[in-house]
Parts: sequence; C-alpha cells; structure tokens
Amino acid sequence: MSSKIILENIKIYAYHGVLPEEKILGTYYIVNAEIVADITKAAETDDLNDTINYALINDIIHAEMKISSELLEHVAGRIIRKIKSEFAQVQKVKVKITKTKPPMKGEMKGVSVEFEENF
Repeated sequence: MSSKIILENIKIYAYHGVLPEEKILGTYYIVNAEIVADITKAAETDDLNDTINYALINDIIHAEMKISSELLEHVAGRIIRKIKSEFAQVQKVKVKITKTKPPMKGEMKGVSVEFEENF
C-alpha cells in the first residue's frame, strides 16, 4: 500500500520577488505540498505518532513563506529541506508555489514553480 499526505491550495500573503515593489506590496501565493511516506500503520492504530502531523507541515510552509526571497525556487527548496529534516520517514516531497499576481503583461491565473525530491 502506498501512502501520502497532500496539503492543497494553502493561500498565503507573502513578499517574494526580484522587483523592489514585490517586497513592499506583496501578493497572495498558493502552496501545494505532497509528502510520500509510509504512514499506513496509522490506518490501523489511529495514533498520531504513526503518521506525519500535517498541521506541522502547514506550520513549516507558513514559516518559510514568511521569509522574503527573490526566487520562488529558493522558497520551495527551503520548504522541502525543512520537511525532510523534521520527518525522517519522508520518502518524497513535492512542492508547488503559485504567485497569483505576477508583475507581467497579460491576464493569467498565476505563475508557478514545482519541485520534487526523492530521499
């Protein structure tokens, strides 16, 4: 049996970007995270110790999004490294960050970066 935890469409206001005004004005970001780990024991035990507490994953995402960075790639990398360092049973992490209002021409839903790392 395979198992994963997925946090979907976490909406966070943050201040990332290369342009100075992005770090002053900020915008909304949408973060998705997928964590692959063997958490199947929790299906039998109903014990939080047998899984990964997704509230703690959410806390990590919010904490890393608070740290202003020029590149979303940098933020995604920090989130992945922090999740792995906190939860030894993690086998793979995928993080997608979408900037909802990028300062570019045209109308769009956003621009995203996505990173996936196997451990």
